[in-house]
Amino acid sequence: MGQYQRALVSTIVDRMNEPRHLIQIVIGPRQTGKSTALSQALAQIDLPYVMEEVSRHGESADWVRAQWYRARNLVTDRHPSVLLVLDEIQFVDQWSTVVKELWDEDARSGIDLRVVLSGSSATLIQSGLDESLMGRFELIHCTHWTLAECREAFGYDLDTFLYFGGYPGAAKLARDERRWLSYMNDAIIEPTIANDVVGLSEVRNPALMRRLFYIGAPYSAREISYRKLLGQLDDRGNTATIAHYLDLLSQAGLMRGIKKYDPKMLRERSSSPRIMVYDTSLMTATSGRRRKALAAEPDLRGHLVESAVGAYLLNRSYVDDFDVNWWREGNDEVDFVVSRADQTVAIEVKSGRVKSTGGLTAFMNNFPYARTLVVGSSQASLEDFLLGRVHLFDE
Repeated sequence: MGQYQRALVSTIVDRMNEPRHLIQIVIGPRQTGKSTALSQALAQIDLPYVMEEVSRHGESADWVRAQWYRARNLVTDRHPSVLLVLDEIQFVDQWSTVVKELWDEDARSGIDLRVVLSGSSATLIQSGLDESLMGRFELIHCTHWTLAECREAFGYDLDTFLYFGGYPGAAKLARDERRWLSYMNDAIIEPTIANDVVGLSEVRNPALMRRLFYIGAPYSAREISYRKLLGQLDDRGNTATIAHYLDLLSQAGLMRGIKKYDPKMLRERSSSPRIMVYDTSLMTATSGRRRKALAAEPDLRGHLVESAVGAYLLNRSYVDDFDVNWWREGNDEVDFVVSRADQTVAIEVKSGRVKSTGGLTAFMNNFPYARTLVVGSSQASLEDFLLGRVHLFDE
């Protein structure tokens, strides 16, 4: 990754320099550069600080207190403001309770101790965050890397990005597909499932969770019914269990089941999902297909292109706060529907694979208040879209 700095770093620096107001929580999937971004931000801060990483074997509440007291001891008349940065906070049992206790103590005492925490999405989006720390925190999302970032940092072209995705640690292995594949499974997929999902969430059947991901990821950009998933999994579980496991995989930044768009929320929640990975490398690493297969199998490339657009939208939705769905009625289909407040955009992706036409027209007949966008056309090329040059909403 070298000295490349994501825009995320500037956001963290700005928050660190603000007077004590809210706990800053940097949240995002494993291996997307949270720790690096924190270190780069601290190098630009002119404040005393304590930065510690929680052991992956876990720490106690007393360990958090010890780091907090270390930071408090740095507060002097000369340095009235101090930073405390705790990385991988999810490995502390009942972390939100002890953080609330110490944060409130500082508020009562007037101590300007600014706190930045980081951790994986699978654990930080839990009830403890909302219940224990309600009104006391602000999230900074560290998402998967975009084409623009991978191009600037690693020299990726579009095709390289489509196959190898946006994990920075894997970039140096892109010339050796076997090493890259081993890294994706050993350093990203398996640890995320084992440590960030199964190890820290209520998963009654870890084997089913793992199979769900490895079966679902190659289906990225396709609709798949819960019954078909259960059949593929050869399990007697129910659709509620599968939906719950998909939610956990989504919180970990691996894979999500996108629901059909319908203003009637009941129908949206009950519909079969369209599986979508958060990074195309998760699809290619689990598909068993090598990069050269993209040229030989247009349908595979088509789904990969649609997955790249979907992954971009999912990651961007966390930062820009909008919903991502898809839509189908009969033979008419729209790849993605994004909505925010009173704005709705129907997005069709021209990916090269054969599919029915007229989806955008049918959607507009049903929802005339929406507008349309065709990615892969003169209106918005695939490259421009993935580079972030296409505006989704009117400001």
